[in-house]
Amino acid sequence: MTASATRRTFHYKSKTGQSMIRIRKSTQADGARVLDIWRNAVDATHHFLSDDDRRAIESEVVAFLPGAPLDLAVDDTDRAIGFMLLDGSHMEALFVDPAYHGAGVGRLLVEEALERHPDLSTDVNEQNESAAGFYERLGFERTGRSALDGQGRAYPLIHLRYRAAPPSSPQHA
Repeated sequence: MTASATRRTFHYKSKTGQSMIRIRKSTQADGARVLDIWRNAVDATHHFLSDDDRRAIESEVVAFLPGAPLDLAVDDTDRAIGFMLLDGSHMEALFVDPAYHGAGVGRLLVEEALERHPDLSTDVNEQNESAAGFYERLGFERTGRSALDGQGRAYPLIHLRYRAAPPSSPQHA
């Protein structure tokens, strides 16, 4: 399989009919779109950020994200609609274009990550209750809390880890 090969597909019902979402690796050509997704998703979900912190975080993201090794969720036209960044078994980032919230894009990306790393962990901002709920509905459990985010800002993080269901025990006759 090549680095840009599709690994997983998902069909969903869009407003215009049946559509397909695929997962593929990002390329340099995806950089501007990835930044748009990040900005739109943060605007929709991170209302708790101060304007100064938002600008500081965005400058860090602009410098890093376009060249990062991302997994993209793309639509029928190969347009990125979501992405994730994995560092080993830790999901560093998961962002979905708000136009696709609720369409299964985030779930598809998490399932891709779990296929590679069944012991997947991630962190979410404590103030982003919808993200924490999303992961908990997928089987993640809270394992801890940090008072500061990874850059030392006063945005507490909730630490989550996936808990696969234990194997069924054999029934005895």
